[in-house]
Amino acid sequence: MEPVLVPGPTAGRPDLRRLPPRTRSTRYHRPRAPFCGVGYCTNCLVRVNGVPNVRSCRYDAAPGDVMTVENAWPSARFDILGVFDVLFPHGIDTLRGFRRPAFAVPWYQRVVRRLAGTGAFPTPSLPPRPAPGRSMETDVLVLGAGTAGRAAVETFVAEGVRPLVLEREPVPTPIAGAECLGRTTAVFLPPPRESGPRPFELIASVSDGSAIDVRARTVVVAVGGYDASLWFAGSDRPGVVTAEGAERLHPAVRPDFSHAVVFGGGPRAFQILERFGAQTDAVVAPGSIDPDVARKASELDIPLFPRTLLLAAVGRRAVRGVRLARRGGDQPPFRLEADAVILAHRRLPHPQLFFQAGAQMEWRPGVGAYGPVVGGAGATTVPGLFAAGESAGAASPDRARESGIAAATSALAPGPGSRPTPSPPSDEHNELEGYYQELLTAGPGPGKVVICPCEDVLLGELLEATERGYRGIEVIKRYTGVGTGLCQGRYCLPDALLVLALREHRTPREVGYITQRPPVVPTPLGAFAGLPDEVEATP
Repeated sequence: MEPVLVPGPTAGRPDLRRLPPRTRSTRYHRPRAPFCGVGYCTNCLVRVNGVPNVRSCRYDAAPGDVMTVENAWPSARFDILGVFDVLFPHGIDTLRGFRRPAFAVPWYQRVVRRLAGTGAFPTPSLPPRPAPGRSMETDVLVLGAGTAGRAAVETFVAEGVRPLVLEREPVPTPIAGAECLGRTTAVFLPPPRESGPRPFELIASVSDGSAIDVRARTVVVAVGGYDASLWFAGSDRPGVVTAEGAERLHPAVRPDFSHAVVFGGGPRAFQILERFGAQTDAVVAPGSIDPDVARKASELDIPLFPRTLLLAAVGRRAVRGVRLARRGGDQPPFRLEADAVILAHRRLPHPQLFFQAGAQMEWRPGVGAYGPVVGGAGATTVPGLFAAGESAGAASPDRARESGIAAATSALAPGPGSRPTPSPPSDEHNELEGYYQELLTAGPGPGKVVICPCEDVLLGELLEATERGYRGIEVIKRYTGVGTGLCQGRYCLPDALLVLALREHRTPREVGYITQRPPVVPTPLGAFAGLPDEVEATP
């Protein structure tokens, strides 16, 4: 494979905007390029110095580093195995196909195995010795140093409590009176032990490859949320990015696109217009468009397309345009020229740690995702576990700060407190339910609709599973593989629940959810092997 990047004398982040595609998908070897920009999807996986599956958007390149592409031969630009994308326009049936003629089955199996993995073994085959880890004890552990997490930490410090803070990003401004560990991700939060002064035992991974075993009395989870994906033909093409991907991968001073289509009509779309208005050619929304967005678009002379279906992204190696259709089915589809699609329609909370901790979860129709059952002060159904920020339903910075203060105040209060109860079932629906109903009726048109980019699962495979009588997301997951990729379903499961609810004539709550297993993000086993037995108390 050809080297993708050999940094010069200065270290830093590789320029992920250049040289698309950066990699190829596992099954169909479709061109892929960075999508989320925050290290959760699999669209920017590269091989760094012989180590596979490195998220290049999270990697700080050092002088002498060599990056090569994954899942491509001889290169990402021209991948011979990309022929599978052409030969199987409706997908590869690896469950019932490849059985005839019988003498070719061993060869078929080799091909199927080749299409089932991500990357290759490390070079050299023996990995380096794991970095030494450490164990820590603290009374209060805060996960996340954003608006809600920082507000909670400041509240604890004001009451004379020194919390330990774990933040996935670098901590730009230390918080006086707290111990902050940046570039550290909580990956495992099992249910608390029934006895002991510090019942919570959490495992976190550090960017240097080590791990930390943290034992705490109280845990405040303020890990925020992320921008959701959307299902349409070609949604995995280079040039389709989330709002976070646009913000992190494309600096406003030199964005790589100049004719973007922004999908969304709410506050997130407004933020994107504020930053990339000069590079935006159209705003497309599944429903109505907020007055602030309409006013900003009017100032920039950007056309608006409310209540419109995004059918497809046109182009193979990069986005060249989009196919749209007015909702209602009374007008023919039409095309707009574009060089990027920015998905800014929906923010989702991170639910994984709450599932792991045994907290009771509930479907939130307005968001279209699962979240923990939370009381007014951020308490969950697990004693000692609190939610703040987007996990607690805070949609604005002001509300996020209020929820952080409320969670910390509740955690400081003596006594067990009252346990929250789930909200009663309501008739509220998510905006995308009607959107996907029309999309399935009209059909997205030609091209593959990849609903799970990690595993190359197609919309047709999910629909076929429902036609065969499979019901519930757990069964559908086992049949199709949706939600089993490295992103752990972040970018496919919420929409899968909406579509399955339509197909099964049930609510998303009744469709269920898959079992959440640690770690939250892929973590080297060597990190866990390096953990010591002793426990170090935080100062």
